[in-house]
Amino acid sequence: MTAIEKYAVPRTLEEATELLSENECLMFAGSTDVLPQTRSGKRGFKPALVNIKRIDALRGIEREGRSFRLGALTTVTEILESELLKEHAPVLVDAADSFACGQLRNTATLGGNLCNASPAGDLIPPLLLLDAEVELASRSGGKLARRRLPLRDFFLGPGKTRLEPTEVLTHVHFDAPGESFVASFRKFGTRPAMDIAVVSIALGCAIQDGVVTRARVAFGAAAPTPLRGLRTEAFLEGRTLDEETLVAAAATAREEIHPISDVRGSAWYRRELVQTLTERLLRHVARAED
Repeated sequence: MTAIEKYAVPRTLEEATELLSENECLMFAGSTDVLPQTRSGKRGFKPALVNIKRIDALRGIEREGRSFRLGALTTVTEILESELLKEHAPVLVDAADSFACGQLRNTATLGGNLCNASPAGDLIPPLLLLDAEVELASRSGGKLARRRLPLRDFFLGPGKTRLEPTEVLTHVHFDAPGESFVASFRKFGTRPAMDIAVVSIALGCAIQDGVVTRARVAFGAAAPTPLRGLRTEAFLEGRTLDEETLVAAAATAREEIHPISDVRGSAWYRRELVQTLTERLLRHVARAED
């Protein structure tokens, strides 16, 4: 185990990025993933531990017009209880409601759930559905530099992202999909809470004159990274949600994913679940439009 030489609790983003630029750091906030992973040996300590939980600039849920800006330190409980999100992005609230238990929701953060990069991360499919972007900050030439990246491009593999060692994920941005957009999230596990998803799906669309528009589908625990269902979306676009479309779209989703077999379920089982849940969610959307 790497010896820990420094422990820091920065109070500003400038302090945090300076620490990252000068040290080999393990950064954390809620520690709901970091502590179990370091204890199991999945993740190692680094010479510097940087606790960013006191950076107030990374908290909060803000709205400007149709655009939403969520701080990386926003907790799952804050997402669950946000009246703004309940009104404008309820699919994200649904995902927060399926997240672990109350104690963990109070501690776990949005940024941690994304940076952990688990294919089964609960908050990721609804954010993919919302076309979210992540905002990343680092030190460059002695100044704070920021960049934004579509969330669908952020994940490289299990536990791996495009976040550089000197960067901090600061915010998540997305636009409200609008009143005509109906979306839903389902997570399948052996228990309603305190369980990692066997698969999860976020699915939504708008229906104009009986025809699907703005179809969005995202899968969790169905590939090495959380996955946008682009083929399924393309199939749904411009169609009516009749029985033939429901069945064919679910079959398309089944073939689009790339699941593995592990202790929670076989690849075959995950494909069956994705097909069943996709059809079920499409029926939910169709009923909501009636």
